[in-house]
Amino acid sequence: MSKFQLPALPYAYEALEPHFDKETMTIHHQRHHQAYVNNLNNALQGSDGANKSLEEIIKEVSKYSTAVRNNGGGHYNHSLFWEILSPNPQLTPAGKLADEIATAFGDLDNLKAEIKKAGLGQFGSGWAWLYAKSDGSVGVTSTPNQDNPLMDIQSDNKGIPVLGVDVWEHAYYLKYQNKRADYLDAFWSVLDWNAVGKKYEEALSKYNKN
Repeated sequence: MSKFQLPALPYAYEALEPHFDKETMTIHHQRHHQAYVNNLNNALQGSDGANKSLEEIIKEVSKYSTAVRNNGGGHYNHSLFWEILSPNPQLTPAGKLADEIATAFGDLDNLKAEIKKAGLGQFGSGWAWLYAKSDGSVGVTSTPNQDNPLMDIQSDNKGIPVLGVDVWEHAYYLKYQNKRADYLDAFWSVLDWNAVGKKYEEALSKYNKN
């Protein structure tokens, strides 16, 4: 049995229609994410990473090969992505996360604008992120390829990702073609802030344990 496995989606492939189409979701999950899992398992053979969790690998990714960085990032990023989407999403943040968003960005609309700016500004493939910092505040950044703010290769904008939006063309091209902006706008209709809030609380707990 391979170390890492493709996680099952918590909803059907067509559940996010009309915002995210069934064909894209199926290919994205079954082919792209599965390939990252397979390639990560192959890249870890014979390394000390074979005995570590995915998060441990990501946090020390500079110790590993480029293949581990790319495919480990792909597995981590997509696993988070699926978990924060929902056909019945909570459309606004609550609690401490809502307070931190208000402090950092003024309001939710400003945060959405910053995420969109990050996603559109990422040349080529990559991700746009909302991440939690060690003091509980939040920030927005983008990363190329399958990098993320948790990786130790990041010189700044480091933290624990709580929201990530995939801006690789495979995430949207079948439905939105070259209209990345439209895809980023549609993302908010299926983003579950309840799930993001849980990610944020988990991040705070991890910081408190360190």
